[in-house]
Amino acid sequence: MTTVGPTMDQGNKLGAASVGKVQNSASGFKRWGRKGPFIRYGLPMISLTVFGALGLGHLLQGSKDIAKVKDDQEWEILETKKALSRTGPIEAYKPKNLSLEEELKALQQSVDINNYEYKKIPKPNEG
Repeated sequence: MTTVGPTMDQGNKLGAASVGKVQNSASGFKRWGRKGPFIRYGLPMISLTVFGALGLGHLLQGSKDIAKVKDDQEWEILETKKALSRTGPIEAYKPKNLSLEEELKALQQSVDINNYEYKKIPKPNEG
């Protein structure tokens, strides 16, 4: 009988070789920390710092864009109000030009400070 795949002896040799390679590469990775600690500790820390700063910058730029759009919308509203006030219904309302002295005299005539009544203010627990 003929077999197409590797025989038992060849399969064990291939398996042992691949396990040896994996162990060799794993031990090589463990040695990185001892030989060059920058690769194991420094590089991840620096990359985390740089990518974190870039990510935060991207997020902040998005919030700045949103704030700019809101400011532009508010500016447009103010401009339309100014345009309406020049030609439209806002111009129809014209307040009287009053001085403070006239306002004080009108207030003194409407309120008499010499004649008053005492009124008891109810306490919160009295209802």
